[in-house]
Amino acid sequence: MLNKIIFFLIIIIIIIGAVGYWFYQGNSYSKDVLRLEIFAPETIKVGEEIEYSVRIKNNGDVRLDEPSLVFEYPDTAEPINGESLRITKESEELDNAIYPGQEKIFRFKARIFGEQGQIKEAKALVSYRPRNLKARYVSKTSHLATIDEVPLTFEFDIPSGVGSGQEMNFSLNYFSSIDYPLSDLEIKVDYPTAFELKETDPRGISDNQWKISNLSKAEGGRIDIKGSLRGETGATEVFKSQIGIWQRGEFIVLKQAIKQVKIIEPSLYISQLINNSSDYIAKSGDLLHYEIIFRNIGSNPLQHLFLANKFDSDLFDFESVRSLKGQSGSGDNSIIWDWHDVPKLQFLNAGEEGIVELWINLKEEVANINQAKLENEVVLGQARRKFVSKVRTKLELDQSPYVDDEIFGSQAKFPLQTGEENLFTIIWKAKNYYNQIEDAKIQSTLPPQVKLTGKVTPQKLAFDPITREIVWSIGDLDPNQGEVPSQLAFQIQLKATSNQKGKFAELLGKTTFSAFDKWTEEHVEATSSAITTKVFGEQGKIQ
Repeated sequence: MLNKIIFFLIIIIIIIGAVGYWFYQGNSYSKDVLRLEIFAPETIKVGEEIEYSVRIKNNGDVRLDEPSLVFEYPDTAEPINGESLRITKESEELDNAIYPGQEKIFRFKARIFGEQGQIKEAKALVSYRPRNLKARYVSKTSHLATIDEVPLTFEFDIPSGVGSGQEMNFSLNYFSSIDYPLSDLEIKVDYPTAFELKETDPRGISDNQWKISNLSKAEGGRIDIKGSLRGETGATEVFKSQIGIWQRGEFIVLKQAIKQVKIIEPSLYISQLINNSSDYIAKSGDLLHYEIIFRNIGSNPLQHLFLANKFDSDLFDFESVRSLKGQSGSGDNSIIWDWHDVPKLQFLNAGEEGIVELWINLKEEVANINQAKLENEVVLGQARRKFVSKVRTKLELDQSPYVDDEIFGSQAKFPLQTGEENLFTIIWKAKNYYNQIEDAKIQSTLPPQVKLTGKVTPQKLAFDPITREIVWSIGDLDPNQGEVPSQLAFQIQLKATSNQKGKFAELLGKTTFSAFDKWTEEHVEATSSAITTKVFGEQGKIQ
């Protein structure tokens, strides 16, 4: 009897195992049947648009229900459509199922930023539930791409050697060839501890940080830095700098610049005067007298030297340059003095100094200048020094009276008669070149026989009845507003008296256009003489 019971138990176990095996075979699933891939370039260029193609394919025989896709861009990506770095495609966007043999492709576009050589990873994840199963499965994949090019020039222009405590002038140059406008850029400089900063141009948000709001392709700039480096002769100091963009609150470095400077035993010191001043502020049309002074501050005499001066500014009229004993080509922006012609260049004893001179004119007007400055670089033997001089802005004031004008339609009866009322429209045009100005205003006075009618556009004219002064407070003006000046028009009434008979009547007294030049930090002005009815010819004479 016991044997029969054991036999039946064995039969039951076999049957249960077979059923379980059949059930397992019919309901098991391998997530390997879902093929998930990311296709994209393996090397990328900063700022270039790239596309990530995410392919999902069901290679099995079971329908996959409730699928969802999560795609993550690399951490320094800028999605083309302003998306977030993590994108989720819910089940509805995948048609709620992936059938056997079915393939789905999703595309994501972005620009990637970072330094050359960095590896950027994109990730994809698909979750789903095989049909007739309650469990959810997850498939993951990723794609690696290397930044192989950053089309951005970023470098120091700095001497390789400088004397301890000697003033040094150098620059940091940048230029973009990226096919995409960069915004919210920042440049950071890490100075050696032995470096003493004097000034920078332009000024930054701090002594070693500069903001660049926008940098398009084929645009660039330069930061000039002036200071001195102290240390023992033979020591080497390192200047470091980074340029990058701010992205989601994080600073992304695009390029770095590193330059070593060795402290050497100084032998020459170079200085210069412009019109007898070491800090001369020039103006348009100036004749500039340059005196370049060189001194042997070493302990040994120097022989057979060449001195070269190179100008760098569109404000210079290179056709006007002339020099005693210096040589330059027609229209050339450099001058060279040879030791054959200058005795102090032939032999300069310890402690001695020499001087060379030149004269050059500035142009009256140059377009597209912002923060006008004059630059020249002097090279003498192993010594080199850059000089930067500021140029004050140029103000111009145009003022004219009109009749039958399109603004107010002012009417005057010619020839002008005593006792009769005549209307004139005065138009002021304020032109500013070169530099940003603030507190700009135009002031004039009304003669006794003239009064305002109240017509003015725009409404920015003030009048003092006691002093009879009229004032247009303009405020701030950007540079390069010569072609499109700020303008104000107002109407006046003239009633000439008998003592003006046979004369031209004054319509407006001497006018002054004044402002504060933010670049040169000084007050500037332009004046215009009084306006009379003489502008209308003989018919403007009072009858």
